[in-house]
Amino acid sequence: MTGQPGARDRREAKLEALQQQLSASVSALVTGDDWKRALTFAAEFRSRSFNNTMLIYAQHYSAFKEGRVPEPTPTYVAGFHQWLTLGRHVEKGQHGYGILAPVTARFASANPSDPASWRRLSRGEKPGSGESVRSKLVGLKPTHVWDVSQTAGDPLPELPRPTLLHGQAPAGLWDGLADQITALGFELRLVSSAAAIGGANGLTDFLAREVSVRTDMDDAAQVKTLAHELGHLLLHPPQENVISTDLAADATLHRGIAEVEAESIALMVGAAHGLDTSSYTVPYVSTWAASVPGKTPVEVVQSTAERVRNTALSVLDKLDTQKVGDGTPPGLDREPLSHRAGMAPAITGTRRDGSVIGL
Repeated sequence: MTGQPGARDRREAKLEALQQQLSASVSALVTGDDWKRALTFAAEFRSRSFNNTMLIYAQHYSAFKEGRVPEPTPTYVAGFHQWLTLGRHVEKGQHGYGILAPVTARFASANPSDPASWRRLSRGEKPGSGESVRSKLVGLKPTHVWDVSQTAGDPLPELPRPTLLHGQAPAGLWDGLADQITALGFELRLVSSAAAIGGANGLTDFLAREVSVRTDMDDAAQVKTLAHELGHLLLHPPQENVISTDLAADATLHRGIAEVEAESIALMVGAAHGLDTSSYTVPYVSTWAASVPGKTPVEVVQSTAERVRNTALSVLDKLDTQKVGDGTPPGLDREPLSHRAGMAPAITGTRRDGSVIGL
């Protein structure tokens, strides 16, 4: 047993260092442009939690400044042994990027409906006869991943990437988003100009159960607006009709948070399809992050970002459209998302010719 406490202490120290680095990275997201860059990157690394996305981004940029990698942003990351399965190896002298991996434990119960009846199984212990078993997240541990630029070996397969002309929307994206809106029981209205909806690009009316989008914009702008309004539908219904988190309640009360979340969902959906995000306008982040009672700005930003990511993933999962890569090396055997180290699972038909929150 000697040496175990020391190993545990070292792991806790690494975990604490990663948490501090994460807080520093999130604290730096003080403007709309900073937030936009972070969410655009998160859309291209959407297989990983927002927290691990920020850790990878920050550590890779530090490696770039030190001359250890050739580009300021990573492209594909994977664990040491995952790279070996792809015929590649981590080059000598390259340091991995620390991320937070889930630690799970098995629990058993003879009466699953009683929360107090669940007991934790020790390693190798089998459940009793008739007991139900489930795994539960019990903590986090530090682990490491490496960018493809830190490895050498067999070439990776080339993934197809959407190619868009200026102002063009990805094929099928409008119809896919419109179908999700109508599936929620809302009618999609197309209006000729902003004047018809109070000067906005789009409008969600929960009482009338209508979503309106102006059509005097280019295709990409219309699709972006549609994704923005879908974000409102999914995250900001009237409080009496939603069972959700404290932050969700804050968003329905705080216009700034609601608009940041809806625009961020549109941004992530667009970025996942190769849309240029330069036209996205996100309100000043530090102002709304500091205005939520009882929460630090870092807590607000992290919670909002993960809500945005999970909601964007749920939208993207329902879209049969061509998307950019998600940060996982092409060819890597796909395991269930929640089983991959440092990755977080997602918590949770009208066509174009066919109590108000607006854009």
